[in-house]
Amino acid sequence: MIDLHAHTNASDGSLAPAELVDRAVALGLEALAICDHDTFAGYDEAVPLARRAGLDLVCALELSTKMPRPGKPKGRSVHVLGYFLWEPPPQDFREWLSELQAARRDRNRRLADKLQSLGVDIRLEEVEALGRTLAGRPHFAQILVRKGYVSTVQQAFDVYLDESAKAYVDRKEPSFDEGVRRILDAGGLPSLAHPLRLSNRKGGRLDDLIGEMVDAGLRGIEVFYSEHSAADVARFQSFAQRYGLAITGGSDFHGDTKPGIELGTGSNGNLAIPRELLDRLRENR
Repeated sequence: MIDLHAHTNASDGSLAPAELVDRAVALGLEALAICDHDTFAGYDEAVPLARRAGLDLVCALELSTKMPRPGKPKGRSVHVLGYFLWEPPPQDFREWLSELQAARRDRNRRLADKLQSLGVDIRLEEVEALGRTLAGRPHFAQILVRKGYVSTVQQAFDVYLDESAKAYVDRKEPSFDEGVRRILDAGGLPSLAHPLRLSNRKGGRLDDLIGEMVDAGLRGIEVFYSEHSAADVARFQSFAQRYGLAITGGSDFHGDTKPGIELGTGSNGNLAIPRELLDRLRENR
């Protein structure tokens, strides 16, 4: 069994890289992909630990991108998983990630200012202390819960942090086309993360959208995922077959910041991704 979508506390997960590797080994996983947001910091730290433990550690990340859509001037948020299955990405790709991280820090400063203007006492320093190398909205949400402004992380997003919420501020993100192109140019395989979140479950609009993504260079789709029902899996498998996309899958494990999602097994044990899926990805370069 494998898991090709997990996060560490180098982005918005709760476990340190060493703790994530230990958990993967204890669960008997054969392979693990660390997919932190816009950074390889967690992966880099985990490499020697995984090697010693005999765990096949896949170099990966999750990019936040924007895709232009009618009626949405700022575009639609689309997350892309980049898998570097054969060799690590080159230095220029890492330098580009540093630019994205700088844009994230600027957004965090403006978000803290917006919350302050609404009478919410949150300082950028405490968010960065919690988020370490890559503070983001999940860390704002945790502090909102901790200080009693909301009861849950979901409520924090609904009231303050989501794109339609009252404290939301935009972040400069790459376009979908650029994100996919950067991953391809760096030797990676770009796969659409959690496609269900782009779907109204009726099929047609998502079909058209994925067609556009394939034209832009998309090479994979996350078929197996903690939020996907059996019907969703079958539907996204059909998309993969129709467009010639590689199949990827993972739990999107975050630890305590996403309770109910377990490494390897997803939500209520709905995942059991075989090693053969990763083998096929590597064979079909």
